[in-house]
Amino acid sequence: MSRRSKGRQKLEMVRISKESNRLVTFSKRRYGVFKKASELSTLCGAEIAIVVFSPGKKVFSYGHPCVDIVVDRFLSRNSPQFCGTMQLIEAHRNARVRDLNLQLTQVYLYTLNCS
Repeated sequence: MSRRSKGRQKLEMVRISKESNRLVTFSKRRYGVFKKASELSTLCGAEIAIVVFSPGKKVFSYGHPCVDIVVDRFLSRNSPQFCGTMQLIEAHRNARVRDLNLQLTQVYLYTLNCS
């Protein structure tokens, strides 16, 4: 007997009461926000910085060209000052984080399907 899904449903925007569900939702939504930010910077050439504090008190960030450059530019209201080495390091780190998050999501979905 196969389970029938109700499909994609609109969620009411209230705090999720169960902590484990809240952490899973945070992880998935954070990945989605970072992916959208990456797409926006790629498609439009936008400079983006996102800093997120998780419910578990961890800090996650995404930035293009890098968080420090975008934040410094915002705070000083100056034109961009690119540092090539920082850009490469940050881009590599962000790509690795995205890959690891994707792998984590795939493992999570696989375990759900096997249950």
